[in-house]
Amino acid sequence: MSIFKELGLNDEIANALADLGYKEPTQIQASAIPQIIKSTDDLKAFAQTGTGKTAAFSLPILQLLDTNSNQAQAIILSPTRELAVQIGNNIREFAKYQKGVKVATVYGGASIEDQIRQIKRGAQIIVGTPGRTCDLIKRRALNLGQIQWVVLDEADEMLNMGFKDELDKILDATPDSKQTMLFSATFPREVEAIARNYMTNPVEITSGEKNKGTENVSHEFYIVNDRSRYLALKRIADINPDIYSIIFCRTRRETQEVADKLIKDGYSAEALHGDLSQAQRDSVMQKFRKKHIQLLVATDVAARGLDVSELTHVINHKLPDQIESYTHRSGRTGRAGKKGISIALVTRREKGKLFPIEKKIGRKFTEGKIPTGEEICQIQLMKLIDKVKAIDVSDTQINEFLPSIHETLEGMDRDELIKRFVSLEFNAFLNYYKNAPDLNNESAGRDREERGRTREVDENMSRFFINIGRRDGLRPANLIGLINDQKITNNLQIGQIEILDSFSFFEVDKVFTEETVTSFQDDKAEFNGRTVNVEITEKKRTGRGGSGGGRSRGRREGGRDGGRDRNDRGGDRRRSPRSDGDRGDRGAGGDRGAGARFGRNRSERSDRGDRGGENRGGDNREFSSRRRRRD
Repeated sequence: MSIFKELGLNDEIANALADLGYKEPTQIQASAIPQIIKSTDDLKAFAQTGTGKTAAFSLPILQLLDTNSNQAQAIILSPTRELAVQIGNNIREFAKYQKGVKVATVYGGASIEDQIRQIKRGAQIIVGTPGRTCDLIKRRALNLGQIQWVVLDEADEMLNMGFKDELDKILDATPDSKQTMLFSATFPREVEAIARNYMTNPVEITSGEKNKGTENVSHEFYIVNDRSRYLALKRIADINPDIYSIIFCRTRRETQEVADKLIKDGYSAEALHGDLSQAQRDSVMQKFRKKHIQLLVATDVAARGLDVSELTHVINHKLPDQIESYTHRSGRTGRAGKKGISIALVTRREKGKLFPIEKKIGRKFTEGKIPTGEEICQIQLMKLIDKVKAIDVSDTQINEFLPSIHETLEGMDRDELIKRFVSLEFNAFLNYYKNAPDLNNESAGRDREERGRTREVDENMSRFFINIGRRDGLRPANLIGLINDQKITNNLQIGQIEILDSFSFFEVDKVFTEETVTSFQDDKAEFNGRTVNVEITEKKRTGRGGSGGGRSRGRREGGRDGGRDRNDRGGDRRRSPRSDGDRGDRGAGGDRGAGARFGRNRSERSDRGDRGGENRGGDNREFSSRRRRRD
């Protein structure tokens, strides 16, 4: 008898699972499936990324589903379109032997008319993102009056992305008799608040230790400066010839720039971010799943729908703003019983951000030394020799050429042949690293040297003053939700957020500067009973402890601090002294563009540091955010 049948699943579902290679349930599946089947109690489930949460909630729903009804019976909400598509596809695979199961996947960036047609055909299971689901409810195209199950998947990420208001509206449209299931990799206070407000005495299931990182992942950090960050990244890739990794960046621009540099330098890499079309993202994810590329440079949001189980490394090109985001990132490696490594590239000033992460995940970071050129050459050379030993030789095809080969190589001894062979394949790599500096010394020296220098603002962003702050109960997620409520544009890029005591600052794509001001003025938005006023500020270069930007003169309403001087507003916005792409990494000697793989032409000029530098924000306790809404 199938182990899955013992959990209460029927033959059709068990057979589909067998076809998909499922042999035994994961811990979260073994706990959640029978609980959902036998009980209508609400459920709060903690499970780390990659532990099979989709099957844990969808299989019991399929078991209990009334396939003779054309009413929506289950609504499953996820933070991104990629994850929604993945969940929808998974459910269809699980239900392939069940007759009458209809699934509709609804998300932004696709034809809403097509999605409405799916719903009207009698979809019993709706998988969607919060924004598009709300839109369908407003259009009266989606009726949740007969919903029996509500699943909030990756609930922490939905709240981080500012979807609290949308979740409130969707849950308010469902009947009180429903069963609500909340699945999350972390349980911050905002998620606990959702559970308190919308769940009744929920049963709690935990797979692993709550809010902790997986034991299969080790955590390392490397000290870099803004100029050596990219060089360190390449050396980490080079010292691990079989690396299969996601490199996480904070913004779409940074993601594309890092990927472009890696590709130019001969690495097997691609970018994945929100500026790509859905077809482009699907293509990149498919290539990465099939290991046609080794390094995927991605934003947190774009990578949410990517499910791979064999990553050797996760690399944080820069640390995320939210600790929970680090937990999600690191949880992508060390799956299926395998070991994984999560790496953070940090400056000395950023090192303090590791301590709260350690406390949250219950794991310690170990400091690694950036590999030297000599160490990399040794590893890569032996990898090449191993490939030579393992290669399959076709005697029948090669034998006829052996006489002429012997004649040509006559007079060369074994050592001479080995030297020439290695030189043929390895000279480019040796030349690249022969005079490479020790980046450990460079990173320490330059980081001290660059403290306090003038920093540059992000010229692609406009900065705004808003007259509410921490005293009003404002947090980054609230502010993101407030900005999204203005419906300024789809996929608005939100930059740095600084939450201060009585007022705050935020950045958005400068293309939408006027629309942002107008939207807030027209909407007459309120927050906790206070009228919200938004004004554009001037962005200034700041030295150490500078003001961080002055507000342009203009009308202001609703402000608590009237005519008070606001020179303390900007906080400490440390950035790199210049765009590292302007001059190249001249101090790095020969460390320019070797690439990690043999047999490709490699740039000798493109080893420039990361553009944009640091973006720390004024309030470290808030982990001030650079996020985009991806719905």
